[in-house]
Amino acid sequence: MLSITAILRAKPGDEAKLLSALLDVAAHVSANEPDTFGFHVSRDLEDPTVFTTYERFADRAAMDAHNASDAVARFFQAARPILDGPVTLHGCEEVEAVTA
Repeated sequence: MLSITAILRAKPGDEAKLLSALLDVAAHVSANEPDTFGFHVSRDLEDPTVFTTYERFADRAAMDAHNASDAVARFFQAARPILDGPVTLHGCEEVEAVTA
């Protein structure tokens, strides 16, 4: 299992736009990416301009397909003018997962 964690910061006043763009990607994943096992969107408790996504993929092919999707391209096109700084990405190999 592979995962990506992304940290994104919206320009002040653009939080709703960034959230909407992230939710559009989540809807695409749900409808079109059976080998993407999770696309979680979170907002920072202290700073409402900061969002995090946590994405889980069956394998490298699933991750590559997601990253090359039209939905991700549309997201970055919409997000580019409202992001306050670069997106921080961490790609990882999952070594343990506990669910309650």
